[in-house]
Amino acid sequence: MRDFFVCDIFGASLKDDLATMEHPVFSLSTRPDRKIRQYEHNGVEITVTPSVRGRATIHDKDILIYCISQLMAALNAGREIGRTLQLTAHDLLIATRRDTGGDSYTRLREAFERLAGTRITTNLAVGGVETTSGFGLIEAWEIVRKSRGGRMISVTVTLSEWLFRAVMSKSVLTLSRDYFALRKPLERRIYELARKHCGKQREWRVSVGTLHIKAGSDAPVRVFRAAVRKMIAANTLPGYVLTEEPGDIIRVTRAGVVDDGPATATAGAPLFGADTLERVRQIAPGWDAYALEAEWRNFWVESGRPRLAAPEKAYLAWVAGRITRD
Repeated sequence: MRDFFVCDIFGASLKDDLATMEHPVFSLSTRPDRKIRQYEHNGVEITVTPSVRGRATIHDKDILIYCISQLMAALNAGREIGRTLQLTAHDLLIATRRDTGGDSYTRLREAFERLAGTRITTNLAVGGVETTSGFGLIEAWEIVRKSRGGRMISVTVTLSEWLFRAVMSKSVLTLSRDYFALRKPLERRIYELARKHCGKQREWRVSVGTLHIKAGSDAPVRVFRAAVRKMIAANTLPGYVLTEEPGDIIRVTRAGVVDDGPATATAGAPLFGADTLERVRQIAPGWDAYALEAEWRNFWVESGRPRLAAPEKAYLAWVAGRITRD
């Protein structure tokens, strides 16, 4: 592993880490958010403690997405990487579709400060390793050169060991290139959840109450519901379509999938619970467990929908074989 990595890959595919896609780490507020947040889900506990400058926002996360994307592109190309990255501020702004005027550099510096100041305490397993620890979203950052006009030209960023471990274990998902075109914080967060839970599956259904918690919204549920309805009407999420169903349910469907009602091509396939999902993540760290299940369901259909005496055992055996073939 190198001591540092130079971000020099043009047009790298956008990558996001699975952990912060699943859990509401980043603030959706446009005002400084200094409240300590605590979340618990399926045995995972996360405490997010902001600095006096406020919790890192979902727009601050652009910096992490840029860094992860650069590292993953290099890793896939067989290059050595390190968790300290040297990058050009102008390239970062262009890649994340931000203005390059003078104020943008000031806002970028503020984002670095919030990312470094926001502390996470969690027992969340990353890359197959579970530890309870506390860390910043980034460990350090430094402006290494300025022009005479005062703009930052080059900076170094050191990612937390936790985040770098996610990269090394490939616990990431690809985002649409239009992600940075989403300007509203809630749009970005809902897209993250759609990408994480729906992925390449046909659809994902979630209650408004559960979606409200997963999104990390501070708005009352009725206000959150109204905001989601506006998103449904606007239909701006890249790759996904939201619809509202009876029972206060939001249905997320991959764009372009024909709506043929509740019946699907994989109807009748065995259903697996959270325990199976966790075992898949242990067998295939870094893989998208939801996408693997969707792929297996298609395989089951193409195999003639056989009756399975032990569906979970058959599925886990298929997963073990699948990851060795890739």
